Amino acid sequence: MTAWIVFWNILLKDVRTYYLKPPNLSWGLIFPLAWTGMFFIRSGTGADNIVELLPGVMALSVLFGTTSLLAVTVTFEKKGRSFERLLLAPIPLELLMLAKTGGAILFGVANAFVPVVLAALLADLSGVAWATLVPAVVLVAVSSTFLGLFIAVSVKEVFEAQAFSNFFRFPMLFLCGLFFPVAQLPVWLRPVSYALPLTYGADVLHASVHQRGQMPLWLNFTLLVAFCAALFAVSLRNIRRKWIA
Repeated sequence: MTAWIVFWNILLKDVRTYYLKPPNLSWGLIFPLAWTGMFFIRSGTGADNIVELLPGVMALSVLFGTTSLLAVTVTFEKKGRSFERLLLAPIPLELLMLAKTGGAILFGVANAFVPVVLAALLADLSGVAWATLVPAVVLVAVSSTFLGLFIAVSVKEVFEAQAFSNFFRFPMLFLCGLFFPVAQLPVWLRPVSYALPLTYGADVLHASVHQRGQMPLWLNFTLLVAFCAALFAVSLRNIRRKWIA
């Protein structure tokens, strides 16, 4: 019971301290709004175009929101030595890091549905398979958050975390099937695409919104869960090796 009280206190503290601050709210809300508006205007306001672009815009909103916020908050706390005090809390390291990442996951899920709300005002979304879309959004948020955690525990400075984040994020724009199928990439680039978790999340989103997934849903979900577990395990290993030892 004590561990779960600590868990919720850490989660609520991070939400109040970081995620509800004006800069983060503006990044989390204005960024997906700007991406949504840019793509919708660029492709025209036809309902078909909006539905076509929706999965990619949702994935981008989650990816940039979660990795940016988590990479900054964890790196900032480590540099300010406040993270060391958290390690003294009566809570397992696994639960502590789930508390530290829980706010970013919730923030990412909320970001994903900003484009959905806008699209619903302009197009008919009655054909969307919500039963697969919602868990896909959650898993994309979790995998992106754990990617941000991996980045945060691999660097020392906030600016290094931002640069390292871009090393992963911007290639994902073109390699993960967000706006065109992975099959259209050169053959030598496809293995890189399949090594990125967002590829499988984007495929489920495409299958949920306009029934054009390239892989079986069970395979996408299985690989997303595997990526989440692997990123979290590697991050915990780095924390124990670099920050606790």
